[in-house]
Amino acid sequence: MAGGRGTRFWPLSRDSRPKQLLNIIGDRSMLQITVDRLRKMDFMKEIVIVSGREQESRIKDEIEGVSHENIIVEPSGKNTAPCIGLSAYHLLKRDPHSVMGVFPADHLIVGHKKFSAALRTASELARSEDALVTIGVVPSSPHVGYGYIQFDQRNELIEGKAYKVKTFAEKPSRSVAERFLKSGDFLWNSGMFVWKASAYLDAMETLLPEHYEILKDIGESVGTEDYPSTLEDQWELLTPKSVDYGILEKAENIVVVRSEFEWSDLGSWNSFYDMLPKNGSGNVIRGDAIVVDAENSLIHSNSKLTAVIGLKNIVVVNTDDATLVVSRDRVEEVKKIVTLLKKSGRDEVL
Repeated sequence: MAGGRGTRFWPLSRDSRPKQLLNIIGDRSMLQITVDRLRKMDFMKEIVIVSGREQESRIKDEIEGVSHENIIVEPSGKNTAPCIGLSAYHLLKRDPHSVMGVFPADHLIVGHKKFSAALRTASELARSEDALVTIGVVPSSPHVGYGYIQFDQRNELIEGKAYKVKTFAEKPSRSVAERFLKSGDFLWNSGMFVWKASAYLDAMETLLPEHYEILKDIGESVGTEDYPSTLEDQWELLTPKSVDYGILEKAENIVVVRSEFEWSDLGSWNSFYDMLPKNGSGNVIRGDAIVVDAENSLIHSNSKLTAVIGLKNIVVVNTDDATLVVSRDRVEEVKKIVTLLKKSGRDEVL
């Protein structure tokens, strides 16, 4: 899934080049890193990218290892449930027994063998149990920026590896997150899933019937000359809905694979700060910057000098046309700036 706009990474992330197309780590984009990661797995038959029209041409020009025929375009963003449903219909046209893995385009994963093993286990469960399988990551800290999955320790499907899901929990407070870790039966919700394409659509028919009927019309036209017009006409009838709220928190056949690879969703500037090496004062400094008596801060300066004196726990991101200064404990609110810019018609910095 590569259609997000990465609003919490403004001002680096823009409509024409969102976070997943930025070279945030090294010299390859987050989307290319994701594609490369999946291409290493011999059981991965093919890779399909779903994105919006704004990014279609860049993806075709810049991403290696995915044919243009495997790029599905959403007319507009409708959140994850319709995105996955549209993909499921495309895959079913190719193979009625398709098992699909769903991956956000902008995650950081370290530990290829453990990641690959988790996906193999998830694929086996999706085929044998007809389950909707989530990938849960063993938490390394009481992170308040992630959702959590509680698994049922008494309902173990594969010893030490896979369990029935007990409940999903929203992003918690610090104290609640600490309780989650102490309990030993909570995992980070990675937002990665594996299931039969048909099983997902069956769940959608039961739990999101209005969405299902619209997507069914679109799906039946896939591969025909009517597909472009049907997609245009029907897609806008969909209301945005996340797969978490729409499907996973309501379905009964949910399984989680307990995974121990290192993972970050790079959802905010704090995630970026956490993954990068720091100097003796706890600062991450990238680009042309001078920092005096500052601590535990991220300074990212694209093309001009940025000077910081005597500040703690801040993020400064300086680009050609915009500068962001925000306390690290409020980086989740950066998307509010993007909303205000849209309302005021400041398209030149969006």
